[in-house]
Amino acid sequence: MTQQQPLMTDLAALSRNRDRATPEGLVLHHAAADEIEDRLKEVNRPFTNTGIVTGFPNFWANRFPTATLIKDTDLLALQNAPYDLLVHAMSLHWANDPVGQLIQCRRALRADGLLLVATFGGQTLNELRSCLGQAEVEVTGGLSPRVAPMGELRDIGALLQRAGLALPVADALPFTLEYTDIWHLMRDLRAMGETNALTDRLRRPTAASVIKRAGELYRDHFANDQGRIRATFEMIFLTGWAPDESQPKPLRPGSAQQRLSDALGTDETKLPN
Repeated sequence: MTQQQPLMTDLAALSRNRDRATPEGLVLHHAAADEIEDRLKEVNRPFTNTGIVTGFPNFWANRFPTATLIKDTDLLALQNAPYDLLVHAMSLHWANDPVGQLIQCRRALRADGLLLVATFGGQTLNELRSCLGQAEVEVTGGLSPRVAPMGELRDIGALLQRAGLALPVADALPFTLEYTDIWHLMRDLRAMGETNALTDRLRRPTAASVIKRAGELYRDHFANDQGRIRATFEMIFLTGWAPDESQPKPLRPGSAQQRLSDALGTDETKLPN
């Protein structure tokens, strides 16, 4: 009998963290919602059945009042399918099965329906991760999981194809916020509902000596001329469509009607066999 691997995210801890979030702490949700609205304006079609997968239903209900809100549990409650638009809003980085989340969304879309994902990428909090890791090794001689292992843009973009979505597009937008010190940053992460919810996290408070040393490293390496430290938040946006016969298809290899050299106005050089 095989032993089941523990889940990456402690969903109970994640829920508690989100309950402590404040409206003022959701500045990055505002940025994500603004970007999503801008992208939807570029899609030349109306949407009649919209669903939003999120762990922050109050915020997203205010921004998209006609949408159905879907809690971002491992098994999504997508009974109102088929949707013509699904938005997975700022929670895929905590998903225990990101590909499974996208597959569930794709199955809940009608043909040629749109999935739009906003999530954090691998460069998020790279400064904090670096300083806390070095400080913990220096002070305790060990290292504990502290930040969810968020994927890089290329890896996250590949999930769309694995989930069976057509015309996949992935891009990233970096946001840089400034703080007076590491304690200010940690208070802000608490207000965002984004503190540590990893299953393998340290179950006791981090030693003050570790935080003190991390703050020194942060100030030494990531402070500006005014002494304020920076924190990077990489926001990744994914777009994919449920497959449909009406969508453009790539041309069959060898079916081109004009040579590339003619189109570019250059001479063609044959390669040796």
